[in-house]
Amino acid sequence: MSRLKVLSVVGARPQFIKAFPVSDALRRDHDEVLVHTGQHYDESMSGVFFDELAIPEPDYNLGVGSGGHAAQTAEMMTRLDAVVSDEAPDVVLVYGDTNSTLAAALVAAKRDPALAHVEAGLRSHNWAMPEEVNRVLTDHCSDLLFAPSESAAETLAAEGIRNGVSVTGDVQYDAVLRVREAARERSSILDDLD
Repeated sequence: MSRLKVLSVVGARPQFIKAFPVSDALRRDHDEVLVHTGQHYDESMSGVFFDELAIPEPDYNLGVGSGGHAAQTAEMMTRLDAVVSDEAPDVVLVYGDTNSTLAAALVAAKRDPALAHVEAGLRSHNWAMPEEVNRVLTDHCSDLLFAPSESAAETLAAEGIRNGVSVTGDVQYDAVLRVREAARERSSILDDLD
């Protein structure tokens, strides 16, 4: 298989954790361009994830920051569209259900790259939650859907999405397994509880 150029988009702290094992695996066989939208940007909060998990520094930091859902998503789309235009990736990879996820999904859907969604098929069934809107729209734009469970894959099938779905397990669990030993070595909290 030829090397693919994958544009990975993160913006919120949970996405850094999810990206950690995926980014490491991607970089073995493909070229990854990492984009941080800045949705949750605070060096003391964001930087620690890059340092502790040895996630490569982002190739792009869009610095969007906080704001209302519409304004934030629109600004991310504008800045991401320029990055996608410049980088011409084969795949845009998104995680979860944030405004960063939706912004990247909409940009990819209107351009050439395939869209891959990690944590596809998760639902709260609460349309009052902005994240639910982001999840559903992202899944319906996606070409590759990485469902964390059979239940999530069944949800996608019930919505008419059957092609491109793979049950992959939970990437946050994968991240925990990868850092478990280092965490035990750095902390005595478990010993203190005995």
